[in-house]
Amino acid sequence: MKTTRKNIFMFGMIAICLLSNSCSKSFLERTPPGALDEALLANKKGIGVLLIGVYGALDGQDYVDGDMVNLAGGSGYAVSPDNWIYGSVCGGDAHKGSDAGDSPATLAIARFSTDANNGYFSDKWRVNYEGIARANTVLRVLEKVKDMTDDEKKEAAAEARFLRGHYYFDLHKMFNKVPWIDEHATDYKAKNDKEILSLIREDLKFAMDNLHETQEEVGRPNKWAAACYLAKVFMFDHKYQEAKPLFDQITTQGVNAKGEQYELVNFENNFDAATENNSESVFSIQYDAMDNSGTSANANQGNMLNYPYNGPFSCCGFYQPTFDLVNSFVTNAQGLPYLDNYNTHNPAVESVDPRLDWTVGRLGIPYLDWGNHPGAVWSREESSAGPFSPKKNVYWQATQDKYYDPRGWAPGNAINYNLIRYADVLLLAAECEAQLQSLDKAQGYVNMVRNRAAKPTGWVHTYLDPAQPMKGFTNIPAGNYKVAPYPDGNFAAGGKEYALKAIYFERKLELAMEGHRFFDLVRWGIADKTLNAFFQYEGTKVTDVRGASFTKGTNEYFPIPQRQIDLTTKGGENTLTQNPGYH
Repeated sequence: MKTTRKNIFMFGMIAICLLSNSCSKSFLERTPPGALDEALLANKKGIGVLLIGVYGALDGQDYVDGDMVNLAGGSGYAVSPDNWIYGSVCGGDAHKGSDAGDSPATLAIARFSTDANNGYFSDKWRVNYEGIARANTVLRVLEKVKDMTDDEKKEAAAEARFLRGHYYFDLHKMFNKVPWIDEHATDYKAKNDKEILSLIREDLKFAMDNLHETQEEVGRPNKWAAACYLAKVFMFDHKYQEAKPLFDQITTQGVNAKGEQYELVNFENNFDAATENNSESVFSIQYDAMDNSGTSANANQGNMLNYPYNGPFSCCGFYQPTFDLVNSFVTNAQGLPYLDNYNTHNPAVESVDPRLDWTVGRLGIPYLDWGNHPGAVWSREESSAGPFSPKKNVYWQATQDKYYDPRGWAPGNAINYNLIRYADVLLLAAECEAQLQSLDKAQGYVNMVRNRAAKPTGWVHTYLDPAQPMKGFTNIPAGNYKVAPYPDGNFAAGGKEYALKAIYFERKLELAMEGHRFFDLVRWGIADKTLNAFFQYEGTKVTDVRGASFTKGTNEYFPIPQRQIDLTTKGGENTLTQNPGYH
């Protein structure tokens, strides 16, 4: 929805002013001074403007600590919708990066030593409820509209409810129980004493039933995007019987917003602004660079810190992949991963899964078209965070005039963030089938993903001229690549436990550095075992997580922000209940 993103800056303030339940004294309670009457927007054009406002909140950058700010004075990276801190750093994919003393709030979160006063949690809470408030305004105003057909109203309501479901799901993954506020709410200091997954599913089911199969703008969700999101929510609630028929439909009938059947594309095409919104894209946050807004507001600024240090980029050395992650890509003689003892293997001398070099910048391997990665030279402090660089969020040198936005204190770019892509769906479907003991079908889904990785056309190749990397690439693989599907009957022979272990590991490889890992570990019930083993191993390599620990029964969720607890008291009594183990 690149064209829609260009309009967000222009319409955003109009939409925000109309949110009678925006974020200030409490997360959803405000009547802005001089706000327009909602009745003035109760028409087709007004609903369109308000909906753009709901999409505009997806990037999390409009509000930091409740007020419009210049991002140079805020923590826009703390609310990045890709959850690079909460999903990937906390999941063992990446280190905080930079140097040991930079951003102590992030390091405390990474070490699970933080408390409810960490301002990042309040920022994250606020930006999600900002999106919810905007969605609720659409639904409330829609009830008064008279110049739209029933079909148009249902489509608008479905978009708003899809987006509201997304914002609530993000809150659930972070904080578990949060207050449910809908368009008819009058009490904005509601309790957080109920599970909300069933309510999220209601929103997504409505969206699935009422969204069109195709959209004029690719950034809007279609029927199948809602189905994928709904199936994912079922998986987080361990409702495998309910998820299975959805996966069966999606994998046989599903199409993207352009009407193209879902299918896997070359791995790297999911992380390049020139090839995004492809047949693998289910629902993506649309970013734009060098547009006509006059600012970099529509660029991907949640990753503004996450570029190599001392290299050709302006900022800032954060988000460095871990040794544990890099070692996970080592493959055996059959081209399969080492599911248990991968940290005893060396990716520098052994064969590796080629997805490694589209995910991680490592010594001697082409870093897109910026030249061979120089290793620790691009690391701000190797002793605390290692020698590796992130890659999926980085733009190409040859197209930086179109997809890089320098109008800010740190880089922004036009690379979309895939909230859900088809590979994610296939691996969720595999997990669902394995849980239901359909192990051959589960293996088939996994092998679809692995077969894509095995195609040499999608590998990183050496430069034609290393001194001039933009001249192009040879047909020579840049690394010692070896990857293969699991042999026929492998999952069935190994049994359910083995099949799930293989599926979990495949998600680690395929979705690395995309903000999923921590939330997967929590829903699988293995976060404590996995992360404590990670801390023990990684602490032998670097200092930032040395001595860190994960406490079972507490750290599966982050603390309810203390500021939100304070803001929603009634008569001196807290309405929000803190998560177990936090004070």
